[in-house]
This record gives sequence, C-alpha cells and structure tokens, in this order.
Amino acid sequence: MAITITTGTIDDVTAVSEYIPELLTAIGSDTLRNRLENKKALILVAHKEDTLVGFKIGYELSNTQFYSWLGGVHFNYRRLGIAKKLLVQQEKWAYEQGFTNIHVKSMNRFPQMLTMLITNGYHVCGYVDKQSTELSKIKFVKQLTK
Repeated sequence: MAITITTGTIDDVTAVSEYIPELLTAIGSDTLRNRLENKKALILVAHKEDTLVGFKIGYELSNTQFYSWLGGVHFNYRRLGIAKKLLVQQEKWAYEQGFTNIHVKSMNRFPQMLTMLITNGYHVCGYVDKQSTELSKIKFVKQLTK
C-alpha cells in the first residue's frame, strides 16, 4: 500500500478538497486558476493505490522565493506520512527550479502542521495579526539546499 506523489491538476485538488475539513469549504477551480495564473506553479497530488488522498500547491513569489500555498490530506488517510512526502517533494522541485527559499503560513489551530514545519527545518519569520490567535497566521521560511 504505497503512497505515490505525482503532479496533478486543478480538478484533482477540487476533488479531494471536500474531504479536508480544515479547508471549511471545497476549493473552487476558479479560485485556484486565479491564484496560479501567470506564475510558475506546482500542483502535487498523493495517491494511495488508486485513491486520491492529498495535495499540495505552491507558486513563485519571485525568482528566488517559492510560496507553499495550500495543501491537505483526506481525513481517512492521515498519520501515514502523506503530508511530509508532499512537503519533501515540493521542496525538491522548488530547489531544482532554482528557488533558494520556500515560504509558508499556518495557524495555531493547526498544531500538526506547525510541528511538521518546525521539525523539517522551517523557521518562524513573521506573524500576521488577525485580531485572534486562532485566525492569525504564523509565517515560516526554509532555505533550500541539497
């Protein structure tokens, strides 16, 4: 029962997003297209056998900076290392494309994500105050190296 990571499509993301409760609502394809338009971007998807179980999307901020925008794993397939596999593959791709660092934002209400970022070499580099510790965003950065 291996997990495979491949490049995916906007349709893949919208299909699996309804099984990721943290997203609150399924992600519309127009939202995705608008965000990724005219940017170097990567959509990764994870499959367990023939089942689509997760995704990770990122795009360029500049020639050297890549932004890991959105991702998630189907609620029935968590704790299998899928999010980390997606993270590692995204970092590898970004490095190969010439990006020198990767940025991501998360929130206190996602402690597993915060832990994964910190244990994988991401450093806190800022905070976006939304008047609530639950809604405020914590900014992270990681220098990409071999």
